[in-house]
Amino acid sequence: MKYRLGARSLRNLEGVHPNLQKIIKTAISDSPVDFTVVEGLRTTARQQALFAQGRTQPGPRVTNVDGIRRRSNHQAKPDGFGHAVDIYPYFLGQVQVNHKDTIKNLRLIAGHIKKVARSLNLEISWGGDWRSFYDPPHFELR
Repeated sequence: MKYRLGARSLRNLEGVHPNLQKIIKTAISDSPVDFTVVEGLRTTARQQALFAQGRTQPGPRVTNVDGIRRRSNHQAKPDGFGHAVDIYPYFLGQVQVNHKDTIKNLRLIAGHIKKVARSLNLEISWGGDWRSFYDPPHFELR
């Protein structure tokens, strides 16, 4: 099936490194599962707000990076671009964050995205492969 990025995804890719944009834009067309880019470039304030979750603010912990002492790959690097995106699968008519099949579908999407990156001679890292902070929606340039 042919998929394409919607307006939300395209907006969320603004400010993301062109190589990572290329991977995501190429991968969507023949992905095994449709997906949405929910976050790309982050401000320091946004990173700090996410870090506060589960600490000084309600909600689950979603990052161990405070945005100041340790900067996220979502934050602009010296080249001016964010080097990370977060995606979620889109099925049953909506973005699925907590559906029982979300992780299964993220694994399918991740395998596909990694294959696309290799075909473009680009290196990425998938947060679902990480041991110390499991983050399956997360993809970043190496």
